[in-house]
Amino acid sequence: MTSEKPLLHASPLEADFSPLPQTCTAQVFPVGDEEFSQLNVGDSHRTTTTEQFQSADSHFFEQIVLECPPQEKQHLVSRDAMEHQGVRSSLEISVSVEGREKGIKPHRVYHKSIQLDDLLSADDNPRLIYINDPRKTNEKYEFAGNEIRTSKYTVLTFLPKNLFIQFHRLAYLYFLAIAGLNQLPPLAVFGRTVSLFPLLFVLCVTAIKDGYEDWRRHRSDRNENNRVAHVYQFGLFRKKTWKNIHAGEVVKIFCDESIPCDMVLLGTSDPNGVAYIQTMNLDGESNLKTRYARLESTSMCSETGSYSGIIRCEQPNRNIYDFTANMEYNGHKIPVGQSNIVLRGCQLKNTAWIIGVVVYAGQETKAMLNSAISPSKRSKLESYMNRETLWLSVFLFVMCAVVASGMGLWLKVHEHQLDLLPYYRRRYITIGRENVKYYKYYGIPMEIFFSFLSSVIVFQIMIPISLYITMELVRLGQSYFMIEDTQMYDRSSGSRFQCRSLNINEDLGQIRYIFSDKTGTLTENKMEFQRASIYGKDYGTSFKMTDHQGRHETISGGLDQRRWKMKSEIKLDSELVALLRQDLSRLDRTAAHEFFLTLAACNTVIPIASESQSSTSCALACEEVVSIEYQGESPDEQALVAAAAAYGYTLIERTSGHIVIDFNGEMLRLDLLGLHEFDSVRKRMSVVIRFPNNAVKVLVKGADTSMLTILANPIENGIAGNESIIVRNATENHLSNYSLQGLRTLVIAARDLSGVELEEWQVRYEEASTSLSERVSKLRQASSLVECQLNLLGATGIEDKLQEGVPETIESLRQAGIKVWVLTGDKQETAISIGLSCRLLTSDMQQIVINGTSEEDCRRLLADAKAKYGVKPLISCKGNGKLKEYEFLESTRKLVVIGNTPLALIIDGNSLVYILEKDLETDLFDLATSCKVVLCCRVAPLQKAGIVDLIKSRANDMTLAIGDGANDVSMIQMADVGVGICGQEGRQAVMASDFAMGQFRFLKRLLLVHGHWNYQRVGYLVLYNFYRNAVFVLMLFWYILYTAFSTTSALTDWSSVFYSVIYTSVPTIVVGILDKDLSHQTLLLYPKLYCSGHRQESYNLRLFWITMLDTLWQSLVLFYVPFLTYEGSTMDIWSLGSLWTIAVVVLVNIHLAMDIQRWVLITHMATWGSIVITYLCLVALDSIPFFPNFWTIYHLINSRTYWLTILLITILALLPRFISKVIWQIFCPSDIQIAREAENNEVNI
Repeated sequence: MTSEKPLLHASPLEADFSPLPQTCTAQVFPVGDEEFSQLNVGDSHRTTTTEQFQSADSHFFEQIVLECPPQEKQHLVSRDAMEHQGVRSSLEISVSVEGREKGIKPHRVYHKSIQLDDLLSADDNPRLIYINDPRKTNEKYEFAGNEIRTSKYTVLTFLPKNLFIQFHRLAYLYFLAIAGLNQLPPLAVFGRTVSLFPLLFVLCVTAIKDGYEDWRRHRSDRNENNRVAHVYQFGLFRKKTWKNIHAGEVVKIFCDESIPCDMVLLGTSDPNGVAYIQTMNLDGESNLKTRYARLESTSMCSETGSYSGIIRCEQPNRNIYDFTANMEYNGHKIPVGQSNIVLRGCQLKNTAWIIGVVVYAGQETKAMLNSAISPSKRSKLESYMNRETLWLSVFLFVMCAVVASGMGLWLKVHEHQLDLLPYYRRRYITIGRENVKYYKYYGIPMEIFFSFLSSVIVFQIMIPISLYITMELVRLGQSYFMIEDTQMYDRSSGSRFQCRSLNINEDLGQIRYIFSDKTGTLTENKMEFQRASIYGKDYGTSFKMTDHQGRHETISGGLDQRRWKMKSEIKLDSELVALLRQDLSRLDRTAAHEFFLTLAACNTVIPIASESQSSTSCALACEEVVSIEYQGESPDEQALVAAAAAYGYTLIERTSGHIVIDFNGEMLRLDLLGLHEFDSVRKRMSVVIRFPNNAVKVLVKGADTSMLTILANPIENGIAGNESIIVRNATENHLSNYSLQGLRTLVIAARDLSGVELEEWQVRYEEASTSLSERVSKLRQASSLVECQLNLLGATGIEDKLQEGVPETIESLRQAGIKVWVLTGDKQETAISIGLSCRLLTSDMQQIVINGTSEEDCRRLLADAKAKYGVKPLISCKGNGKLKEYEFLESTRKLVVIGNTPLALIIDGNSLVYILEKDLETDLFDLATSCKVVLCCRVAPLQKAGIVDLIKSRANDMTLAIGDGANDVSMIQMADVGVGICGQEGRQAVMASDFAMGQFRFLKRLLLVHGHWNYQRVGYLVLYNFYRNAVFVLMLFWYILYTAFSTTSALTDWSSVFYSVIYTSVPTIVVGILDKDLSHQTLLLYPKLYCSGHRQESYNLRLFWITMLDTLWQSLVLFYVPFLTYEGSTMDIWSLGSLWTIAVVVLVNIHLAMDIQRWVLITHMATWGSIVITYLCLVALDSIPFFPNFWTIYHLINSRTYWLTILLITILALLPRFISKVIWQIFCPSDIQIAREAENNEVNI
């Protein structure tokens, strides 16, 4: 049998540990080698000699068999070691690059909607929570209940509220204005009921959709609110529905249950107050996270009915990674932080039960406050479409003005005949003087005005309002086929492609710049421990695989045999293994021990074990095999802990007050006195630990630029100082070599703390820990007391391998005319190495490095680079400073080929601090756009967004940002298109993105295939809709010119309404979803075909005007061929209208058929079926006796002239288009046409 349990639940192990040797270490987050700026820290006045380093360590190992001191003797702060994780500054919205680049997760990018009011200091306006006294807590009725509501409507508010929301769309207001005008008697061109049909149809469809969605929200809310939790009432925990829970109540949650509200932990089933939660519903991360109940409050849970105390906490806010509060209990003021609170939506795992007090409920919980929708984006083509729509509005106004002016002139000419003319006579006489009735004649000026408004009603579809609905349906269909594309399915992670935004599908075909994260996006983010520099010696070059399994699984622990089995394979260095087996008296041996103790202790991983028993072949004794799996928030942490375990330092237990490490069969218990978490200012993490002999050490690890500045001054240490200099120089050389190999680096250091230093630090630390205001800055000040004068232990090198297909993808994107920029927090050397391995950088590129330390340095470096490579300013002073498309393409083309040497710009985050915040952005833009590759190192998340905005705001180009971590959210939201990678770092990037995928290599297919198809389809869709509506309106316009400008119509009201709704809409949608100009094999084989999107070949202003000229010709043919054919005949107006209806439907569908590239069954059915449906509708309408067009179609179909007229209209109207297409394809073929012919030839062969 195998059972899963966290090793932290160590009650059965305590008995085993008590007689065993014990030690102490601390917890430090792995930081990696990523920073966005260099921190210069002055040397502290304290000094620690190498002799002290050695004696302290040797003393520790000599007395390693001492028992651990009783926990009661620990200082109050020691119980608070891990309670302050996740504390953040109220105003901190930037994110450390180290944490972003897969080092540390508690740092997050906060949404811009977080206001200063939300992060108000709790000292200014604290919330008081009286534990187990909800009435007193909410005596002023100012706190929300726990009932949530995500629905928008109720039965009473649905109709008015839904209509109000719908009419926020200008298109619907246009519909409403047209329908309203048609209700006025002087303007009643169509039947009043018929004119309402388009508006009512759109409103009803949208209302049904919104109503169904809201009904599902109501059902979800009802199920959520009626869930049951156990609440402490009348001395017992009784069941209570979630919606009836209030702030101040004490709630008990059992394993695998969801958390009903935000609660501060009071106690857990673990004696050390530890609980494990899964935050999948909150932030998308599936790995377990640790939360702690304060040890001071656990006594409440053991004493029945003794729940009491007061919690002072901050007001509700959206920051799920920060919580600041104090608890007053038994006369003590206890600090409470983010690690002491569990949030609504999380799930309890691997813990029998927890008990907590509600601090935020219902709509005030952090989960509900963060339920905002990501900012919407609008496609570039749609913005161009609005420009053309404005031109169509001008045409509409001109046509209406012509009709109104013609009406005025005609009335003026026939002013004295109005009483006699059938249409305009003022009165008609029946019998007798009293029966004289008058028409409403308002005079020539008013008749002109009414004629103008009537013309707007008749020509209303000139503005293609239905196009917006058609585009939504087409994008929905396109998204379906992208999601179902099996070649973008990641089988390793089970991740399928996701379309999270339906507004920008066509933008995928016009991307010019890609801004990519490195770790987890280009690389796998699956870290492997490769190299270690310990006391100046490099390890990791001589691997010993044969000894691995034995080393890994045969560690015994006393009489009962126990073997720790890791689930990951790690290669061991034989020299390092030999060093660890030597005597502790050697200095490098002592440093190696502390090095691996730090790796095993300085992390936040959770050891999860599955135990099984097996009998050995040589004895009756039972051997227990424990398979350990480490759950951590960062792959870096997991790699370091696994490496330490492989070398004999196995982390097996973690609590808020201590950790336990199996050191080659000996249990080392390390008491935690305090922890300083990594932050973006210090760029390191430290932990203060107490050893069994009461010696106290501070262990620190962090990025090299922050660690090397706080090492002890070797000059003051004499002979030992010379050795320290040698070790430091060797370590720095190793760090450089690791970076050149593309490894992620980390520096490890430590020092002893004297009693005076410890006491001073404890006072400052406890004061900062209990502060409700500026807690982060105070903790940072306290950390400076111990993070100084450190002794260097060594450094680590972790490999993050490239994802499959990354080099090939980047090369294809480059051939497609797309520039790939990499924005990473890694060191410059590491980023360059990865750039070379993924073919982003090539050996023939001239590298331009910008590493400025001041504004003047950056200005000089940019000016020198521009002068050396002949870079000219690209932006003129006119207008808004944004380049025209053709200007930018021409300028870039000239710059890139300067000297026939491609350029690569490499710039660090420290330089960007001066460039992006000063007046140097233009210089950077000029230089960067002249380079084929840009590599930004050590950049912060907001700097990533700033780089994207630099291009987006100055060049008229489409940008795409792709990343996998929370540090990429700001960049993803800033770009025109945001793509999230479903990686190892949770789902923050995915949830903020427009599209999501499992691997970077899928980006090639997404852009080159689906992006090209979508752009080509939507571009043609827009032009075709403009043509389809305009040819119908112009046909009516020519007719009105021959009817005394009377705005009468030969078409029935229903035919006019059905034209764009039924007769011609379905083929447009089908072609917009299914048509393919080229196969996916051709598009992938020739990436340069993607450049057609850059040249806007499928949609541009020139194509619009050509389409309008073609439309003008077709409308003239459409009107005059029947008019001249039946001139002088007895054909009535309704018969002519039926002919025009059929002719225009046949014409626009044949026009569409000429441009379809890929015919499938559904395309045939839609195209030819729409003509059949039009005939059926005409037959149905002409069969209604009280309609004026009754039976006209039956007379027409028996006439040979009728059919010949339709054929003649189609041929004459489309002949110029056909001839021009043939000439163009023969003499000026595009790349797409050439590729299509080659593709067809291959098929024929």
